[in-house]
Amino acid sequence: MTAILELDDVSYRYRRGALAVDGVSLAVGAGESVGLVGESGSGKTTLLRMLLGLARPASGSVLFDGASLADLRGAGLRRFRSSVQTVFQDPYSSLDPRQNIGRIVAEPLRSLGIARGPEAEYLVSRSLESVGLSADVASRYPSEFSGGQRQRIAIARATVCNPRLLLADEPVSALDVTTRIQVIDLLAELREQNGLAVLMVSHDLSVVAALCERTVVLNRGQVVEAGPTASVLHHPREDYTRALVAAVPRLP
Repeated sequence: MTAILELDDVSYRYRRGALAVDGVSLAVGAGESVGLVGESGSGKTTLLRMLLGLARPASGSVLFDGASLADLRGAGLRRFRSSVQTVFQDPYSSLDPRQNIGRIVAEPLRSLGIARGPEAEYLVSRSLESVGLSADVASRYPSEFSGGQRQRIAIARATVCNPRLLLADEPVSALDVTTRIQVIDLLAELREQNGLAVLMVSHDLSVVAALCERTVVLNRGQVVEAGPTASVLHHPREDYTRALVAAVPRLP
């Protein structure tokens, strides 16, 4: 499977010199769903920032379609930005309350020069409908929607330019249990319909189990275990992974 986005033996240091990430290699292939799990402080957010080009590794490479992200310019950089989109953790802070939904969802189309005017309106309507919202919500504002609806809007914004890979940073942690299930089901449906690859960053193994085919376990900035999700969760090799699995709540 050809990798869309990968980390090749990357390390990252804090300003005071301490290692936040140490020699991590990770790849996401076309149409693949990968979970990146670990406790707070394990390095998940730092890895995500490097994958987005927001942080440069101290060593190693971040590769997009086999080319170094650090070397991308012009059309190559625009192709990366349209191909790799993000859904953030908090649907209450990730949507600008001063803009209506239509303008929020159209933001990638404008910023990447993909579409404007009637074409952009059509793409926004199609994207909203793909996440289970009617096109007429485009004239409304974020304050009029619940947390689950806001996260659907955030997903519509992330997928409006038909990306190849979605980086999902704890996308359901701020939602109630029922709404979490709905959003996970939506992501699974979008994957199946559009061939969308997903990297799910989470501390919640139940979320990863529901969506991801493969799981990578991170501890103190290092990959300690990786493999098919069922194998990692049901037959963990490492003590750290066993502790994560044991911490998942179960009904008595």
